[in-house]
Amino acid sequence: MAKRIFFSFHYQDIIDFRGNVVRNHWMTKPNRETAGFFDASIWETAKKTSVMALKRLINSGLKNTSKTCILIGSETYNRRWVRYEIFRSIYDGNDLIGVHINKIKGKNGLTKNYGPNPFEYLGLEFSSDGWYAQPREYKISSWGNSRDFDRYKLNVRISEDLRGKSINLTRWSTTYKWIKDDGYNNFGKWVS
Repeated sequence: MAKRIFFSFHYQDIIDFRGNVVRNHWMTKPNRETAGFFDASIWETAKKTSVMALKRLINSGLKNTSKTCILIGSETYNRRWVRYEIFRSIYDGNDLIGVHINKIKGKNGLTKNYGPNPFEYLGLEFSSDGWYAQPREYKISSWGNSRDFDRYKLNVRISEDLRGKSINLTRWSTTYKWIKDDGYNNFGKWVS
C-alpha cells in the first residue's frame, strides 16, 4: 500500500527542477501504488504570513503521514523550515529518510556536488531522567537549542544508554543518493 510522504526541501531545488524529479517520478509509473507513495508536501501554498501561520501549515501538512523525505540539495541543511519540519516529524513519530538530489541534472542541464547532510547538523539532547528531548541545531561553529522547536515530553521514556546525552539525528535516519542508488526504481522500497 502506498504511504503518504511529506517532502521537505529547499525551495530553490524545486525551481532548479531537481526536487520535482523525485516528487513527480510517480507520474511515469502505472499508478501511485506502484510508485509507493503520495506526496503530502505543502510548499506550493506556503508563501505565507507569520511564523505561527507557517508552523500551523507545516503541522497540518504532516498530519496523516508516516514518513518524511528530506530532498538534500546544496543549502537544505541550513534552511530554517527544513529544520523545523525534521524536528516536527520526529515529534509526530515519522520515520526520516534523506535523498541527495544534486546529481540530478537541473533545468540548466548541469549537476552539482552533494550537499551537506542535514541530519548531521541536528540532534536531540535527552534529559537525565529520560522523559524529555531538547531539539539541538549546529549553527556556524557551535551547537545550540532549536529556535523554533521547544523541549518536549516523550511518549515513551528513552533508553537508559541515551539519558543525559546529545545524539545526532543520523542515528535515526537513512540517507540515499537518487542517481547512484537508483531512486527511480527503489524509492518505493526506501519509504515502505
